[in-house]
Amino acid sequence: MSTDALSELLSAVRLTGSVFFDVTAISPWVAEAPPSAQIANDVTPGAQHAIEYHVVTDGSCWISLVDVDSFEPVRLEAGDIAVIPHGDPHALSSEPGMRAEPDLDVHRRPEDGNALPFKLTTGGTGPSDAHLVCGFFSCDIRPFNPLLESLPRFIRCERGKTPEGLLENFIRFAAAETNNKRAGSQSILNRLSELMFVEVIRTHMDQLASNNIGWLAGLRDPLVGRALTLLHARPAHGWTLDELATETGASRSVLAERFAHLTGYPPIQYLTQWRMQLAAKRLADTNAKVAAVAAAVGYESEAAFSRAFKKLTGRSPSEWRSVS
Repeated sequence: MSTDALSELLSAVRLTGSVFFDVTAISPWVAEAPPSAQIANDVTPGAQHAIEYHVVTDGSCWISLVDVDSFEPVRLEAGDIAVIPHGDPHALSSEPGMRAEPDLDVHRRPEDGNALPFKLTTGGTGPSDAHLVCGFFSCDIRPFNPLLESLPRFIRCERGKTPEGLLENFIRFAAAETNNKRAGSQSILNRLSELMFVEVIRTHMDQLASNNIGWLAGLRDPLVGRALTLLHARPAHGWTLDELATETGASRSVLAERFAHLTGYPPIQYLTQWRMQLAAKRLADTNAKVAAVAAAVGYESEAAFSRAFKKLTGRSPSEWRSVS
């Protein structure tokens, strides 16, 4: 059985896109975003984490991670997409190095979803020199999100650097929806943004250096990628290292060493943590009994599952459900 490990992971961590701002910027201008931890719940109530992104549909601007001394401002051109995976505070501006006090109120999600995206005009009084579509992805980071762990603090996808123009199509469609708002525009923009994120991640993975490590590097590796595909295809199966090695055509020692080197986890430990993420999603999204959740992720004993779940999360399954 085969599966798409990246799609499975994005589903399990409940990735959801949201387009908040349709921004017309006039020089001189600057807008600063606070750490996403401060606004995640305002962006999407109940969200554990918020990833911010900015799409430059026209003109150009500069972006800086304001709390990272080693980060040099990056110029974004029309067609570029910037993603801030770990929610670092950052500033967008007409010139590098500009700062502003973050406006926390503007990030509060309105009760009326039809009010999105907000149309904002910021800066001076001259002609527009930049137009941006800005939004967020909310996702779970607990108990286990190996994708987020493997992403850098800043990702830039440049126009023309992706295969088949997929990101260019997203930008064109997003611009059309924001300029000619019709019934269902917000839903279309949300889905488009999720597709954009997947393509950004795939592009980033394709561009990783050969010595890079992390979950994406593991997924790209022929051996570890096969192992990850098997584990994600059948997470409830009683995998052993011997069986996994046989299925991937490698020795136990080679598989264990390479898997741990690239992902940071021994194969069976990875499986246990992945099972707990699947279980956390079921607990949050369904009314299934704990015993049924345990069986769905490969545990015959509810007690054994509860012990493993609490060891990783610090909460019992019922406690997790009550706060999710």
